[in-house]
Amino acid sequence: MIKLLSMHVPKPFLALAAVEAAILMLSLYTGVLISWVNFDFSYRDFIEFLPEALSFASIMITVMFALGLYNETIALTLPQVIVRMTVSFVLGFVILSAIFYMVPAVIIWRSVMAGTMVTAYLGVLLARTVFLHAIDLTPLKRRIVVVGSGARAARIEQLERRGQAFGFVCLGYLPTPGETPAVSAERILDPATGLCDFARRNNISEIVIAPEDRRQRLPMEELAECAFQGISVCDFLRFWEREAKRVDLDALPQNWLIYSSSFPGNRLHRFFKRLFDIVVSVIALILLMPLLVSTAIAIRLDSPGPVFYRQQRVGLRGQPFELLKFRSMRPDAERDGPRWAAARDDRVTTIGSFIRKVRIDELPQIFNVLKGEMSFVGPRPERPFFVEQLAKEIPFYRERFRVKPGITGWAQLNYPYGASVADARAKLEYDLYYIRHFGLMLDTIIVLQTIRVVLWPPPQNA
Repeated sequence: MIKLLSMHVPKPFLALAAVEAAILMLSLYTGVLISWVNFDFSYRDFIEFLPEALSFASIMITVMFALGLYNETIALTLPQVIVRMTVSFVLGFVILSAIFYMVPAVIIWRSVMAGTMVTAYLGVLLARTVFLHAIDLTPLKRRIVVVGSGARAARIEQLERRGQAFGFVCLGYLPTPGETPAVSAERILDPATGLCDFARRNNISEIVIAPEDRRQRLPMEELAECAFQGISVCDFLRFWEREAKRVDLDALPQNWLIYSSSFPGNRLHRFFKRLFDIVVSVIALILLMPLLVSTAIAIRLDSPGPVFYRQQRVGLRGQPFELLKFRSMRPDAERDGPRWAAARDDRVTTIGSFIRKVRIDELPQIFNVLKGEMSFVGPRPERPFFVEQLAKEIPFYRERFRVKPGITGWAQLNYPYGASVADARAKLEYDLYYIRHFGLMLDTIIVLQTIRVVLWPPPQNA
């Protein structure tokens, strides 16, 4: 797994993106060749169309990424890939048309564009088919061994069983003294076998320290020898964050957030994040104004009551603010007091059901972002009534208020709709991961992939 601008990217998906970028660029040259018979792929012709080829490949890769085609946590079958690819190419064509209209210097003629899109679609589809069915990705993964065989080690094994071990292959688990094994018996290594000797013979690149009790005795001399020989030694918490893209609440020490390399109190981060929020919000308001107006009209025609719904939420450092949303429920929805929203809530109106499903009801929060009460990306803001309840039951819950709440967030990308304490706990693991890896790169990824979540929400068994 390669760390790219604070994000860990599995090598197989990075290689796939590189291959598909090359296919997209070649497709443009193929489109030119189909349209212009005298095109000879000379060096001069190659350089002449390089800006168009780079623009085409960059935009299409970005769109495919936004729709989840490079998301390693989503197991896609070939039919699902075809659907997402089709949507990606339609959306990419619309974006490219707008860019070519506004930036004539990189314009691609319609005759060239037609051949390019067809060639690119078939080429990327072939690459995806080979990637899904024909290539053994195991040699590209890190080979690891886990020191520990208890509950933490079992969670690593569970990632493998679910097909979510995208960046590693575990060759076994080495129990520590006094530990009750929770992993498969056949995967437990013989303690009599030297760790360094085993690592050398099996080309191990990383050792994960995951004992159930941190006070248990570890083979320190052998671990030091492995580290001296260039084998990476990683603790469970860091490994779990990197592979699962969330934290493990049960494993967090009290000082966990203090040692974050991108602590959200950094002034430079706050400045650029605020600038990011303003730029994205202004662009979003301009592009979405017709949708905002039509939604307001539909709500007014669908049921009596105000168009907007205002509700107090908890923001940065626990400060309350008034959240703005499109009204999706009856005006008397809480006559019996606050309660969790449900997936099939009888308080939701006809129009409300649709706008909640596609997240349109959240769009007025752009005004909260412009006011500085919210960020475009961050943990979802919660009501004071539920905050008090959840803070008593879930450890580290108040840590989520170290950053501004957001319209969209890491938890919304990775966890389905939830309305319980258990769901709040699971989402907190993603929120804390976001806070720890706070930065513009992650914010950009979340904004792009929000499109994917709107079109294909996370499955209920996520």
